[in-house]
Amino acid sequence: MHRTIFSTPIVNTLLRAFSLAYLKLAGWKVMGQLPEAGQKSVFIAAPHTSNWDLPYTLMVAFALRLNIYWMGKASIFNFPFGPLMRWLGGIAVDRSKSNNLVAASAQALQNACGALQLIVPPEGTRSKVRYWKSGFYHIAVAAQVPIVLAYMDYERKISGLGPMFLPSGDLEADMVKIKAFYAPFKGKNAAQFEAT
Repeated sequence: MHRTIFSTPIVNTLLRAFSLAYLKLAGWKVMGQLPEAGQKSVFIAAPHTSNWDLPYTLMVAFALRLNIYWMGKASIFNFPFGPLMRWLGGIAVDRSKSNNLVAASAQALQNACGALQLIVPPEGTRSKVRYWKSGFYHIAVAAQVPIVLAYMDYERKISGLGPMFLPSGDLEADMVKIKAFYAPFKGKNAAQFEAT
């Protein structure tokens, strides 16, 4: 995987200090920690309803000392922002093309030397959707890594890591359990998030 802000010495330390200070001043509480078994894992990023989710996610990742990569629509990687987005841990996803993103992501997780957490928003967009995309699930199964239930609740100003979830192979049953965990959380634009 490419070098990111999280693997850049000195910058990482400075931004972690900034993130901790900002989150505290803004009234946010960061909860949970990454278990040893989740060093290589797929994170669900939900609710995802606002552009503000990215900066808050980055700050929470610094606070928890994570090494994250995240998936975003290809258009945000266009000139002149592409190099910056990749340095922030971004991986461009072109939704107009049929490609084997699941297999490539799983392979990257397996090949990574050291810790790597891949963040995948199940809604696939900030707009309201009724059905979650299952890419995060298939990546975790293919890479044989756990899913970590990461969350951000703007109403209560809490964010962090929930439990680790091991896919059973029964996608439908597992999605019911995963969505039940996310049901109480409110995104910045709460009306756009549905975990039922």
